Amino acid sequence: MTQVRVERTGVERWMIHRMLPEELRARVRRYQQYKWQLTRGVEEENLLQSLPKDLRRDITRHLCLSLLKSVPMFEKMDSQLFDALCDRLKPVLHTEKSCIILEGDPVDEMLFIMRGNLTTITTNAGEKGIAFDLKAGDFCGEELFTWASNPCSYSGLPISTRTVIAQTEVEAFVLRAADLKFVATQFRNLHSRQFQHIFRFYSLQWKTWAARRIQAAWRRYHERKLYKSLHEAEDGLQGGVTDEAGTSKVEHNGEGKAPKKLLLLPQKPDEPNFNGED
Repeated sequence: MTQVRVERTGVERWMIHRMLPEELRARVRRYQQYKWQLTRGVEEENLLQSLPKDLRRDITRHLCLSLLKSVPMFEKMDSQLFDALCDRLKPVLHTEKSCIILEGDPVDEMLFIMRGNLTTITTNAGEKGIAFDLKAGDFCGEELFTWASNPCSYSGLPISTRTVIAQTEVEAFVLRAADLKFVATQFRNLHSRQFQHIFRFYSLQWKTWAARRIQAAWRRYHERKLYKSLHEAEDGLQGGVTDEAGTSKVEHNGEGKAPKKLLLLPQKPDEPNFNGED
């Protein structure tokens, strides 16, 4: 406990020296408190890296295996690939209300939730957002997986299509870009068609795309319904009014159809490239 007090005192002095505002200081304190509750002062990542490779692998396998097996994308992995994946996962902690990633920022890691809850929000350039809740066993940052599966994507990280916020304290593991690149190459041995179906079903990108397609269709339906109502009302007002030739004075767009508009549908997300031909 003495060491913990010394470390906290050092952090407080550093925050004062750097003249951090109280709001930032409070966030640092919350993070330290949450980290202490979970690790009891042990730096897990440093500890694991100091252990022999076989012991590190067995510990991370114990910590991560059940989590990874709950992710449908990885359920077809063999034990050797699971070991390689576990060895590359890094533990992370996020305090309540912390912003994990902003829409429009580069995605440099894929996150797998062990405990806690996240909310993801897509604003689509200022429009009303689409939100999804994530819990233990869920993941986010699949844009990076799609990027990593492309053999040519060695630079230029993908851009996040959503903002991710921790609704509670969150304990998770992350796969960073370089490690995910290695994992993605191993998926070329899997059945690409089956994997693509799984990826679409659980991907937040595809869920968001489907939701926006439904919204666009709903708006188009209401626009057509409104036009039809206005068209019928106009016909009622003009009923019986004809010109000298006995024809209607107003023609309603030829066949009476709603004027065609260019409906901007959301762009379909990219898919992982596992054709095995590259």
